[in-house]
Amino acid sequence: MKYVRYTIKTLQGAEDIIAALLSDLNVEGVEIEDASLPEDIKKNGTFYDVLPENNIEGDDAFVSFYIEKDKDKDSILSDVGRILKELRETMDIGDGGISVSETEDKDWINNWKEFFKSFTIDFEDGKKAFFTPSWEKEEADGSCDYTINIDPGTAFGTGAHESTRLCIRALEKYVKEGMRFLDIGAGSGILSLLSFMFGAESGMGVDIDEGSVSAVHDNFEKNGLSDAPYHLVIGNFLEDQNVRDHAGIMYDLIVANILPEVLIPLTGYIPEMLKSGGLYIVSGIIETKAESMRKCLEFNDFQILEENHDGEWVSYVSVLR
Repeated sequence: MKYVRYTIKTLQGAEDIIAALLSDLNVEGVEIEDASLPEDIKKNGTFYDVLPENNIEGDDAFVSFYIEKDKDKDSILSDVGRILKELRETMDIGDGGISVSETEDKDWINNWKEFFKSFTIDFEDGKKAFFTPSWEKEEADGSCDYTINIDPGTAFGTGAHESTRLCIRALEKYVKEGMRFLDIGAGSGILSLLSFMFGAESGMGVDIDEGSVSAVHDNFEKNGLSDAPYHLVIGNFLEDQNVRDHAGIMYDLIVANILPEVLIPLTGYIPEMLKSGGLYIVSGIIETKAESMRKCLEFNDFQILEENHDGEWVSYVSVLR
């Protein structure tokens, strides 16, 4: 099968948020190229789309996405144009121009696997979690308290991204035995399965992408959680009342690793879904949107317990007053 590759010229400061927004569209894949290689990636060998000899200089970056050649592309490109226009109003995205090229018929979707390596996450209490994909042979050493076998498939989420790491650290700290949780934007199920590993008793996930079903199933199975009391709902939480009704209420903890454009309208629904004193963990917030997210939380009667940073990403841990 052949694909058309669309490449947006942008800046390193905007590449992550553009890539994340594109991932929510009906595209076949998203990749980033720039001149940088972050220190944590160098040390831990975590996945990062980087081509060392790509001749990219300075702060320039290129975000590419793929559409099947025979697919109706007009609505997707219209959404891409809208995203870029809205981002220009709040941040510098650089050139913003889009180039087009056709790819050869090859299994490019799986090519990224050679860059995704096993890695660890350190926690505040001194514990460690070891993350490894199925195609890696490396095993955790004796110092790791948790081993997570994770394949993202076509759904986003391996634990390597800064916003996901922020959520994982918050969950390890705040999940207690017997808790019931809701994971909004479940993706590959990484936050849900870790919530069970950290002691949660039951949980539910919501995601808009049907690809999440197989990814969550496979990752739960790989980690011995096939029989966990967990249910995944597919649908648009913001636009579909049935999805919200299905998600239910009386949660001890709700976590959402989504961009602020979704988090801010989403947060208005959260208080009625939490128990009194329930916890709300949010991430996926670029630094330029952190203050808006903070105000949103306070407006919706949340007391902020923690504000944490990892690179240019921010997360909040808050409690319902």
